[in-house]
Amino acid sequence: MAESPSSIQPSTDLPSTDQRAAAAVPADRPLRWGILATGHIAGSFARDLALLPDHEVVAAGSRDRTRAQTFLDEHGTPTARAYGSYDELVADPDVDVVYVASPHSRHLEDALLCLDAGKPVLCEKAMTLDVASGRELVARARETDLFLAEAMWMRTNPVIREVKRRVDSGAIGEVGELRAALGFAAGPDVARLWDPELGASALLDIGIYPLTFAHLVLGHPHSVTAAGALHARGFDVAGGATLVHEARGSGGYQPVSSIAWTQLAQSDSTASIAGTDGRIEIDGRFHHPTSFTLVRGDERERIDVPVTGRGYAHEAEEVAACLRDGRTASALLPLEATLQIQELMDTILEQIGTHAHR
Repeated sequence: MAESPSSIQPSTDLPSTDQRAAAAVPADRPLRWGILATGHIAGSFARDLALLPDHEVVAAGSRDRTRAQTFLDEHGTPTARAYGSYDELVADPDVDVVYVASPHSRHLEDALLCLDAGKPVLCEKAMTLDVASGRELVARARETDLFLAEAMWMRTNPVIREVKRRVDSGAIGEVGELRAALGFAAGPDVARLWDPELGASALLDIGIYPLTFAHLVLGHPHSVTAAGALHARGFDVAGGATLVHEARGSGGYQPVSSIAWTQLAQSDSTASIAGTDGRIEIDGRFHHPTSFTLVRGDERERIDVPVTGRGYAHEAEEVAACLRDGRTASALLPLEATLQIQELMDTILEQIGTHAHR
């Protein structure tokens, strides 16, 4: 379903994301995590936490206490507490911060529950189903003077950070093109991708990565044109978009990014950034790489960057640094960018013609 380009402007009415001082977590003990919802992504996050000596899982909450206990048997401390409700989890006085790992459709409700209980929050992406809900959540964090960030772990990956540093320093000249794709064939057992009640959307679950990558490298676009394929129940299962960004260099040309996402096919899931003096290539899956290749003419240089675990550890380290410093927002996981990307996703889903969450 092709649509005419939409002009995109950053919102001027987004809640303030200025960092303010909050009560700092002591530096002489581990950061104590509570895990809200104990599915696959929570397990991946907890396995990386185990690689960090100054982090520990002290509690987990599930709608089924037995599942919470099973999760803690693998990932928790010996004294970790299992709860059969999220309300009990957020009431635990020993929890410093809550990792919200529930489906998209519950993020707003669950993150608000944490904030209202006085708990800082790292909320899985997409932070909410739409930008209006995102604004509500950010506003509540500001009102309660509590830390909030979206768990876009790609942003904290050392490889991605080094790629951005090289681009910003002019390593490939003036950027003209960015391409990024991500996709896999999702089986029927991946319920979050097939059930509208859980917030099913290939864009919110998969496409958010290439979209965030383009936004991170090239900034907020001023126009976007999108098309995609819909499931019979009204949510998107595949799509692509072309974004035009503001000119970055003296040439005055506007860089263009092309992104694609799918839950129907095994994409090569690579990314590249091309400039006047060369390009950067990131092999699949580009959103959690361990290296990239710098290409200049016929010369190719592979650059390896150490990554801890699968990469989730780095977002946990960023959260810890913020909480120990009394900060309520992260420069690596900026809420302003999260909300801008949610605006873009709202626009893209409207162009594609989704109606599952409307």
